[in-house]
Amino acid sequence: MKKTLRVGAMVATAALATMTLASCGFGGGSNDGGDSSGSGTTLNLLVPSYSDNTQGLWEDVIAGFEEANPDIDVKLEVQSWDNLDSVITTKVSGGQAPDIYNGGPFAGFAADELLYTTEEVVSPDTYSDFQDTFIKNASVDGTAYGLPLIASARALFVNNDLLEQAGATIPTTWDELLESAKKISALGNGVAGYGMPLGSEEAQAEAAVWLWGGGGTFGDADEITIDTPENLVGAEFIQKMVTEGATQADAGSTDRSPLMDIFIQGKIGMQVGLPPTVGQIADGNPDLNYTIAPIPTQDGSALTVGVADHLMAFKNDGKKQEAITKFFDYYFSPDVYVPWVQTEGFLPTTKSGAEALNGEEALKPFLDALPAAQFYPSTNPNWSATDAAFKALFGQLAQGKDAATVLQEIQAQSDAG
Repeated sequence: MKKTLRVGAMVATAALATMTLASCGFGGGSNDGGDSSGSGTTLNLLVPSYSDNTQGLWEDVIAGFEEANPDIDVKLEVQSWDNLDSVITTKVSGGQAPDIYNGGPFAGFAADELLYTTEEVVSPDTYSDFQDTFIKNASVDGTAYGLPLIASARALFVNNDLLEQAGATIPTTWDELLESAKKISALGNGVAGYGMPLGSEEAQAEAAVWLWGGGGTFGDADEITIDTPENLVGAEFIQKMVTEGATQADAGSTDRSPLMDIFIQGKIGMQVGLPPTVGQIADGNPDLNYTIAPIPTQDGSALTVGVADHLMAFKNDGKKQEAITKFFDYYFSPDVYVPWVQTEGFLPTTKSGAEALNGEEALKPFLDALPAAQFYPSTNPNWSATDAAFKALFGQLAQGKDAATVLQEIQAQSDAG
């Protein structure tokens, strides 16, 4: 059942003052020393920016941790998602891996034996508090290497006023989406029917919405499957949306974050969003009249793109295991972890966190969507290369390149690793 959520009548996530995300670079992860007791240890922490709140949230965590552990210093580096892959690749290849890293794909690092297992860097109580499904998603061959940091799902954000003006309805299938989006785009004045972000920021996510929505898949832990007839169905419908004027201009180079800002300003009829979008609307345009609805698919069947980003610990010189364990146990304690997740607007991966957020009305549409979630094959060692290929190549669909060729090229880069 679709539910209309007016921001003024809902529980929104906490809004913090916008702050500049200035990166604080750190040195080599294996060069800062420290013995097994954690005395005089420096931990290097590399994280991406989820929002304008991210750096401040981590700084608060670090301040509390360092107060409780005065013999451990934590150096923070915040990078944009656009830069994160290249930064971690450069650091690892240069022998300067961070001690703790917040990212998505981890199987390649595990295959190269660069990571501690999860059970090596958390206490038994912390390990048992993770939801079983998230630990499974963080495992390679039955061994967990990633600590599930946040969970998320996606849903369709709909501008009710634009739909009403256009005489359109909330869609459940692709054909209905195309029809409604074209009607909204016809309103003119810079309004777009559907926000289609195929730029490098998160092309793999928009690809998943469409390729999976047409019955396709990205594969599993054993095989990446991009160049398939099932995936071609979704790729070709993306092109139909673009060529028939249902999307914004320059869909092939538009990134998700700036495009969502345009939705929040009231200039896009429909766009797939995340739980943090609720808080962003509360901050940016609290009077926006919108609905959160299920993502339309080819046949109307349920689908959401599930995401579970991870923390992971690099072994480096092997001298910081105890200090890393102290940090993780501190961070995942409910009093620290729940406010972090709540402010960023994500879903918790711990049992204690889920209990603490039970009843959050703003998160309900996403929690309802989780049973239909599909996940990236992040435990496949070639997923990192696949992810990069989507970001580099998938936007060409909106620029008129043959859809089958685009999928073939992504498959080739994935296979090459």
